[in-house]
Amino acid sequence: MTDPRLPTQPLAAIKSLATSLVSKLQPVRLRLRRHARALFFAAAVVAILALAGGLPGWLTAAGFIAMAMIIAGGGADDEDGIADFRDPPPPRRGHSSGDRDGDSWRLLLDAVPDAAVALDQNFSILHFNARLEELFPKVRVGQQLSQLSRNPELNDAVEKAVTSNEAVVVDLFERVPVERRISATVSRIGGREVRRGIPLLIVSFRDLTEQDKLAQMRADFIANASHELRTPLASLRGFVETLQGPARDDPEARARFLTIMSSQATRMTRLIDDLLSLSRVEMRVHLPPRGMLDLNEVASYVAQALDPLAAGNKMKIVVTKSDTPLRIRGDRDEIVQVIQNLVHNAIKYGREGGRVEIAISRVMDGSPPQPRALVAVADDGPGIAPEHIPRLTERFYRANAAASREKGGTGLGLAIAKHIVIRHRGELRISSAVGKGSTFSILFDELGGARS
Repeated sequence: MTDPRLPTQPLAAIKSLATSLVSKLQPVRLRLRRHARALFFAAAVVAILALAGGLPGWLTAAGFIAMAMIIAGGGADDEDGIADFRDPPPPRRGHSSGDRDGDSWRLLLDAVPDAAVALDQNFSILHFNARLEELFPKVRVGQQLSQLSRNPELNDAVEKAVTSNEAVVVDLFERVPVERRISATVSRIGGREVRRGIPLLIVSFRDLTEQDKLAQMRADFIANASHELRTPLASLRGFVETLQGPARDDPEARARFLTIMSSQATRMTRLIDDLLSLSRVEMRVHLPPRGMLDLNEVASYVAQALDPLAAGNKMKIVVTKSDTPLRIRGDRDEIVQVIQNLVHNAIKYGREGGRVEIAISRVMDGSPPQPRALVAVADDGPGIAPEHIPRLTERFYRANAAASREKGGTGLGLAIAKHIVIRHRGELRISSAVGKGSTFSILFDELGGARS
């Protein structure tokens, strides 16, 4: 109920002014959140004083009019006061955002898959990625490129790239500490203007040493394979021509030549079988086997299978088994093939009348030491010279090529064994002493052991 002592006209004026105030606040309400509560609080104080009779009606109306003008003017003019409620203004060129943009090239350099380094106008290193540190461990920011590599061809390429619009590519051949070939690409970035902190040149390096080695191995493999096949084919062709000509009516010559032709055809068949076997193993080398086998059982099987061959060479195969079953995860046929290759080599190249031992045992190996399964094939033959041991598992490599061919070797047996061992996540070790014999050892993770 309205107090009869208060005039009604001022109250109507207050109501009208309040309505006008709200309508004027609406367009700038979102931009004046910080000051809105204070303004409404001031309006409430004025209204309370007016209702309480503390202010004349005309002064109350004038106060609201002035307040409305302040609000209206603030909404239009006080842009700086409401900056906190807007999105931040776009960054000006050269400020902190520009600095972050200037450093973004470092992130791009870090993402380059090849070894890369950024140089300034003095050819000093501004930044390099992790791949470059792997290639040049002594690289440091601030040093000259000439300290990184003293190759004159690289320095010439850098100087040429400064005035060139295209990348300059050069091959670097290094012989210290190891022999390697590196392809370097020097590119100028940006325009002609040189800015401080921005690189002038980017030099990327790609180590082609491994690629060259693989290409050489492929070429050697093709050459060796063609040579191994060419020899028996030439022999067969010569014997056929002889049998068709001078030895046509000679029964003794015909029988002798047919025997040699049969052995040459057998050699070619063995070579092709080994090539196919090696190809199959290489195709599956990345697939770990899923079967299980007991090495004691496999060793006994191989000894029984090759015992007639050993007896023909007046040799004896001895199997030493572990006290308990020694199980590994593996492909039984492939493990049989590995041990057969090793035992067969021991029979072929061992001492006549000697012995071949297949020993199965559990050993502690690795760091920290853990139990592993060991298969060792040892002979008491003439042994192998130390310079041949690192290359024995290469394709077609023979310590004694003449003796190997004479005994029907293809030079692929140990290469096949190595790839099978790799597929089984094992390790092949070779030790030999000239005049005392050789030992070929294979280590596997034991099934159920700490490492399996």
